[in-house]
Amino acid sequence: MTAEPTSSTTDELSEIPSAPRHWEADVLLRDGRTAHIRPIAANDAELLVEFYSRVSDESKYYRFFSPMPKLSEKDVARFTQVDHQDRVAFVLMLQGQMIAVGRFDVIKPGEAEVAFLVEDQHQGRGIAQLLLEHLAQAGRERGVERFVAEVLPDNHRMIQIFRDAGYRIASEYDEGVLMLEFSIDPTETAIGVMRGREHRAEAASIERFFNPRSVAVIGASRRQDTIGQALVRHLVTGDYTGRVYVVNPSAAAVSGMPAYKAVGDIPDDVDVAIVAVPAEAVEDVVLECAAKGVHGLVVISSGFAETGDEGRKRQRRLVGLSRSYGLRLIGPNCLGVINTDPSVSINASLSSVMPARGRAGFFCQSGALGSAILEKVQNRGLGLSTFVSAGNRADVSGNDLLQYWEEDDSTEVVLLYLESIGNPRKFSRIARRVSLRKPIIAVRSGRTTQGVPMGHAVRRIAAPPQAVDAMFRQAGVIQVDTLEEMFDVAQLLAHQPLPRGRRVAIVGNSDALGLLAADAAAAVGLVVNKSVALGAEATAEDFEDALDAAIDDPDIDSVIAVYIPPLNVSGEDVANVLAAVGEQSDKPLVSSFLGAEGVPELLRVPDVAGSTAGRGSVPSYPAVEAAVRALARVVEYAVWLRTPDGPPPDPAEVDLATARQLVNSVLAEHPQGTGLTREQTTELLAAYDITLWESRPVSTLRQAQAAGREMGWDVVLKATSHPLRERPDLAHVWRNIDTSAEMRDAWDSLTALVGGADSAGFVVQKHAPPGVPIAIRSIEDPLFGPVVSFGISGPIIELLADKSYRIPPLGDRDAAAMVREIKSSPMLFGYRGAEVVDVVEIERLISRVAQLQNDLPQVSSLELALVLAGTSGASVLTAEARVDPVTDPRSDLFVRRMPEQQGDTLPG
Repeated sequence: MTAEPTSSTTDELSEIPSAPRHWEADVLLRDGRTAHIRPIAANDAELLVEFYSRVSDESKYYRFFSPMPKLSEKDVARFTQVDHQDRVAFVLMLQGQMIAVGRFDVIKPGEAEVAFLVEDQHQGRGIAQLLLEHLAQAGRERGVERFVAEVLPDNHRMIQIFRDAGYRIASEYDEGVLMLEFSIDPTETAIGVMRGREHRAEAASIERFFNPRSVAVIGASRRQDTIGQALVRHLVTGDYTGRVYVVNPSAAAVSGMPAYKAVGDIPDDVDVAIVAVPAEAVEDVVLECAAKGVHGLVVISSGFAETGDEGRKRQRRLVGLSRSYGLRLIGPNCLGVINTDPSVSINASLSSVMPARGRAGFFCQSGALGSAILEKVQNRGLGLSTFVSAGNRADVSGNDLLQYWEEDDSTEVVLLYLESIGNPRKFSRIARRVSLRKPIIAVRSGRTTQGVPMGHAVRRIAAPPQAVDAMFRQAGVIQVDTLEEMFDVAQLLAHQPLPRGRRVAIVGNSDALGLLAADAAAAVGLVVNKSVALGAEATAEDFEDALDAAIDDPDIDSVIAVYIPPLNVSGEDVANVLAAVGEQSDKPLVSSFLGAEGVPELLRVPDVAGSTAGRGSVPSYPAVEAAVRALARVVEYAVWLRTPDGPPPDPAEVDLATARQLVNSVLAEHPQGTGLTREQTTELLAAYDITLWESRPVSTLRQAQAAGREMGWDVVLKATSHPLRERPDLAHVWRNIDTSAEMRDAWDSLTALVGGADSAGFVVQKHAPPGVPIAIRSIEDPLFGPVVSFGISGPIIELLADKSYRIPPLGDRDAAAMVREIKSSPMLFGYRGAEVVDVVEIERLISRVAQLQNDLPQVSSLELALVLAGTSGASVLTAEARVDPVTDPRSDLFVRRMPEQQGDTLPG
């Protein structure tokens, strides 16, 4: 079986088409370990034979229904030589070995038989489910609609795998064999099952970093000024409850602990390795850790992508090697990880600051900034549950941490400092779900420039920065501008309840500060329903009465307390009142108390969970404007949380099959992509219940006159060439044409204006009902996927960039918000006495365009450039669309895969 192939065999193998590149991926197994899935190759024969030799006789029997101890040469050739079209097979690789294989063979058009074989020692790790997901997606891309499988009745595990996949399974017995069949259409149930498994696997992969039973510091040193020595010291002084092992090949002991020459010499299990060796030695450490059975690596070492091209190559090798051996990796060039849980108490970082126990989980990327963040957290008395500095974010990313924090009972608030977003589509999906349970506060650097640190390899986002901001709002993420504002909002969310609405009361002993608070509230959309000025001589009892009255007022949702003490007065009595009221109130109370920042000791409420400041503690801000701004951010989140979002449009209301057939037929004729003709655009939009206003291209006056007569006159002559259409100082439309003579006048005038009919792109259209011109556009962004925008149409609006954006799929809330959040929206709601337009129809059109873009990634752009929104309906007058080939049709929506590690790919 290992003999050299004959020349004819070689020729046959060379004719086998290659599999699509995106069919290959790193994946996470159920236990949080990594593996690699890829299409089988003809040169996998030896790997397949070795794999088969390790499989038990029982598993072989379940696969082939008969004793089959060995594979013949013919079997090996049949299993490894596939065409990636009608015969598709995937293998799962771990540590250079094949540990599973799954395949489908088309048995008739649209139907294929599927089967799996998993090495016994790896069964129960979710491998068959992963293979089924990837085979189903490959099948969909190859026109397969249904899978069938033959399973022995006592093969309960395989039967359950199919039933748990989320597909509707039909079954029957035939000669002692259970016949299963199911459609592989990605139903909501099937996608939900897949995402549930993704969530559990990614959370499991992070859990071991935060709760290790043992840690090895590789690169520990006896010298006090070294990174390795600092790591050991912080683990010990942080009262880590697990075992600490130090690895140093040239020392007998470090910090009073015995030193081992290599990880393999450690006599006990090691869960996590903290790596602080020179960059060129890290790969050897990975191999040693894999052999030892280490679960995860925290690579503190620098010298990777942040240093340039050679470092980027080294980083890609590091990630590839780690994943191939089942290891997850935080870093490289990172600060480390912290868990303040007293049962763990691990400070596996370079920071000497061990933050107090708190309710917030913090993820950042910069190691240097991470140290400053921890000091700021300590100074404010905020407290953290967990902390991760991911450095170059080569593997573990913010998306992984979101998956973990979603179920972490110790984390109630999530804080993210993002220097880049590697996979915004996945971030949006996860953040939408997490925000429904826990607030997420994010600071994003490079919002305008899209600049990223040198160590982060991400593709540039084609969508404008406003689309990224919209993605955050849509997902319920509280996006703030600075780290200071992040802490302002975090301390409010960590200690106070959510407000029910925008109505606030201001209670204070300073008229000047009360006015500043009122002005600040009005500027950020809060409504001041009550303002109580107590005067400079107000006592603690006066404050208590006023605060109680405000909190008991049903027309008040939040209270802002302002206290500036008279001379030689400590304010302790007022502080006691604020703390007592804050502890008992079901409405948020914020303060500007003595100009203090954070949660002052006087305003803290003890927490049985051990936090420095418990629920009900009253956060204080040095300026009332900061207090109001933080409250406004929380109000916006509370409104988002309490605003129900209707379901996305019903797929049954559109003709997806017709639209998909049109797009595929156009791409078959133009494989490099092309713009759609008006007829094709009309058909595409009609499939989504969007009517494109009739328009007839004309190149001569005679054609224009004939078109007008056939339409029954009352028509317009329009020049559609872009140079003219985009000129606000030139009229490109002649309206109210009712006769041949009027058409001649229109033709002559516009021709003279353009300088020739050949370049004008003249069309004749029926005169549309009057309305406000709007534009709805969508694009397929290489990172985001679909992006939809809305705005009033016209060059002035374009100049001011007054548009709203969303990421499909959209719910009713999203479409409604898009219409209302643009600055020019009053034009749609009766501005200066005008009639209110049919906003419901505008929202329907936005939803339909979003649905089309979400369904058809081959549509690279769609533009309803001119839609007249009237009082009853809207007329789509101008539309353009383009289709382009898609190498990876958003398959990450339907299969689990980890980010790739290539020169221009997206980590995280």
